[in-house]
Amino acid sequence: MDPAQQKALNALEQYTLLSKSASSPRAAADLITQATSSPNTYVFAELLETPNIQSLRTAAPEYSRFLTLLEIFSWGTWAEYSSTPDLPQLSEAQSLKLRQLSLLSLSSSHSTLTYPYLLSALDLPNVRALEDLVISSIYGGLITAKLDTLAQRVDVSSVSPLRDLKPNSVPQLVAILDDWSGRCSGVLSEIEGQVSEVRAKAAERKRREHEQEAIFDKALNDEIMKDSRNKAAGKRGAGDGENAGGIEPDHGEAMDLDEASGRGGQRNAKRGGRFGGFTGLGKRLGG
Repeated sequence: MDPAQQKALNALEQYTLLSKSASSPRAAADLITQATSSPNTYVFAELLETPNIQSLRTAAPEYSRFLTLLEIFSWGTWAEYSSTPDLPQLSEAQSLKLRQLSLLSLSSSHSTLTYPYLLSALDLPNVRALEDLVISSIYGGLITAKLDTLAQRVDVSSVSPLRDLKPNSVPQLVAILDDWSGRCSGVLSEIEGQVSEVRAKAAERKRREHEQEAIFDKALNDEIMKDSRNKAAGKRGAGDGENAGGIEPDHGEAMDLDEASGRGGQRNAKRGGRFGGFTGLGKRLGG
């Protein structure tokens, strides 16, 4: 249970117990005045349902109007009080509480409340009185809100469950909840569809990435294999050239040998010529 609601129920408990002894219309009317004037009572359904308080419905008008007043404090607003004739005059404490409860009801249906709207709905004389009421409601735990004095508005973020349900309002509340549930289901279905679409796009993107990675890896492997085959072929070609015909002769060295042989023959020829001269000389001498 909400702490503010529990606090309000605890504050009402003493008046619920006192209602058992309020057997006369005047005693019941006085008890209603006390309960609605107490600073911490904001819910009144349990008091409203007690037999002695309900007996005021058939009492004289001067007492039955207190039952109507208690009903307004339970689920009504300041506008309803102002438009209902012959109700008891409110004390300052009662006026503050009914305006606070009315602000609570207005905040339940609107998250942003303008100053002009609240001044009219709560029948307040000026902005200062409105801001004091809002501040007291915030500190009392009735609402969580911020005052925007520049924009002249009240921004409400949450409200406490401190209003009683009006009789025969349950079917209407159920219809509101059903409508809200239907809208939530529609939004949920839309979100689920968007999530499915996002997941499908992510899966397709991942599949394309895998395909691209596979293509890149295959191209890289093919290039590596091609380079390896080219290097192996180059090595085999170099080895075949060296072993197929042996070591090729060095033509330069052969030429040097020929030239050396020629020069040697010429020298021998010269020496032979000289010796040949002596031979001829011998022949002549001998002859």
